[in-house]
Amino acid sequence: MNNVIGIIPARYGSTRLEGKPLVDLKGKTMIQRVYEQTSKSLKNVLVATDDKRIEKVVKDFGGNVVMTSSGHSTGTNRCLEAYQIYTKQNNINFDVVLNIQGDEPLLVSDQITSLISCFEIPDTKMATLVIPTKVGEDLDSGVFVTFDKNMDALYFSRSIIPFVRDKNLKNWTNINTFYKHVGMYGFKPKTLEEFANLEETSLEKSEKLEQLRWLENGNKIKVAITLHQSIPVDTAEDVEKVRKLLLDKE
Repeated sequence: MNNVIGIIPARYGSTRLEGKPLVDLKGKTMIQRVYEQTSKSLKNVLVATDDKRIEKVVKDFGGNVVMTSSGHSTGTNRCLEAYQIYTKQNNINFDVVLNIQGDEPLLVSDQITSLISCFEIPDTKMATLVIPTKVGEDLDSGVFVTFDKNMDALYFSRSIIPFVRDKNLKNWTNINTFYKHVGMYGFKPKTLEEFANLEETSLEKSEKLEQLRWLENGNKIKVAITLHQSIPVDTAEDVEKVRKLLLDKE
């Protein structure tokens, strides 16, 4: 499927790491690394921001960027506005819109390919990625996902799901494969608009996970499995981890 656009929402403000899209990762800003990794798989890539500093950096490395409202509460809503502006300006439409997290500088092409493959199934309107846990892996953090035999998500939670009854937590990964959510989404354009305009739901408010809004309204999210362990950058410690990994690759 060639008619796909990847949109990277990027804002300067962050509670734990302000200005993280502009953090230097071995000579390149994080937003440039995310953009370049995405461009290895997609011809059409776009940064959506509300910050002039980010806009300038993207233009300086030759990337596409759209300025959006500063009033968006989620990256999904920012993606929608950017999509609407970009497609109107260029008189073009796409079959699938990918929401690429701007803090995933180590993402790989296989992740994008896996996500796009979900849309080869005709009724897929929204899709996302999950990664299986390894035996002995720490289950202390992350967003966990359960899904059915058709690879449709059943639930996302900040609690460990499923719960393994009558067994010690440290042995759970020996008994069951747990799946963690990788925060990359794909949408049909009409679905992106519908999703962004839905009101917050009670489950979404409780878990602080916006994808639950779609499920709670009776819709489906197709799941693809990736085996690539990415590192989202949320703290200064994460920055150092990524810098070390980039150094090891060279």
